[in-house]
Amino acid sequence: MTGPLWRIGWRNLGRNPKRTILTALGLGVGYFAVVFMVGWAEGVSTELVENATSLVSGQIEIHDADYRPERSLYETIGGREGADVGEILRTLEADPSVVTAAPRVYASGLVSSGEATSAGVLLGVDPEREVALTRFLDPLAAGRLPATGRYEAVVGDEMARQLEVSVGDELVVVASAADGSMGNDLYTVTGIFRTGLLEFDAGTMVMPVADLQTLVAFDSRRVHEIAVSTEDPSEADLTAARLAAALGAPERAMSVAPWTELNPVLAQYVALADATYWIFIVLIYSVASFGIANTTLMATFERRREFAVMLALGASPRSVVGTVLSEAVATGAIGLGLGAAVTVPLLVWFSTAPPDLGWLYGSLTVEGVLLTPSLRVGTNVPAWTWATIGLIVTALVSALYPALRAARVPPADTLSGL
Repeated sequence: MTGPLWRIGWRNLGRNPKRTILTALGLGVGYFAVVFMVGWAEGVSTELVENATSLVSGQIEIHDADYRPERSLYETIGGREGADVGEILRTLEADPSVVTAAPRVYASGLVSSGEATSAGVLLGVDPEREVALTRFLDPLAAGRLPATGRYEAVVGDEMARQLEVSVGDELVVVASAADGSMGNDLYTVTGIFRTGLLEFDAGTMVMPVADLQTLVAFDSRRVHEIAVSTEDPSEADLTAARLAAALGAPERAMSVAPWTELNPVLAQYVALADATYWIFIVLIYSVASFGIANTTLMATFERRREFAVMLALGASPRSVVGTVLSEAVATGAIGLGLGAAVTVPLLVWFSTAPPDLGWLYGSLTVEGVLLTPSLRVGTNVPAWTWATIGLIVTALVSALYPALRAARVPPADTLSGL
């Protein structure tokens, strides 16, 4: 728009300041609703991914190519000969996106105490690496982490309840070994963990990886999985591809799988949430546009004599349209300022210290992911940019019909009072 029209547009807003402020507030509220709803959806998606990947699994998992989905005891990384686990860990942690990596061994077994017996998963971990990778062992609900070589283990709180054991009690563990024998030993419970996932807490016993290797007749080179945590879960696909190249995964017959592959349902949910951003923007601004169009139409109707004088003095219909649209842009700029004044502080607050809604809803489980509801708002700069553009476009589109009506005012009839 040209300079004079822009100045006229700003000047005309002062004719009816109450109407101008109300119209701008409508746009500002729409802007706040779009940015907040998009940010909240982003926050929920981010929290889901972080909880899903940081609680137990990690953002990337490395297995033997034939390990999933059957998860056979015999399919270890590097085949039955195993692999240099230390070398793999060093290669993984050399990547700048990797926080840490940890080896794991899995087995199925029976856990008994007195007359009570529970079938479950035996999980062998490196305790120091595991607490840096995931959250389910840090902090423990009771006790301490097990020490290697001392036949110690931790169990879920639901398993402890079913077996009626506490810290210091002993458990008998029986599991099938890789050499065809039955491994069995006596373990002391040194700690109890609680994730909030009932199935995991009821069916998982955790011990040092070396102790589980001994129980199932593995040597130190044989592990089923190496879990990896990354700086940014959203970049897990790119990081996994980079790690696969660094490890020479095809030659080693390894599978380097990001969380999007391991949990496709969650990945689809996140993709669906991303797709709803446009729905928020279009729906909210569409509702706002009706109110703005109505207000602008009333304002142009009240000023029809003014427009008739402009046209009678030689102004072109285009300049009349430009005047009305310049007012709309100026109103949109005010609305953007008002909306940003409210939105930015709340975004900073809800992104750095989101209010916890657990007192209202408790803990929720979504697709097997434990989620504590909160008003966490994620950072989505592209969505904020489109919300800003959408506000100005809404102001312009809403004023387009009133502007065209103003440009078609018949000067002679209007000025004569007809």
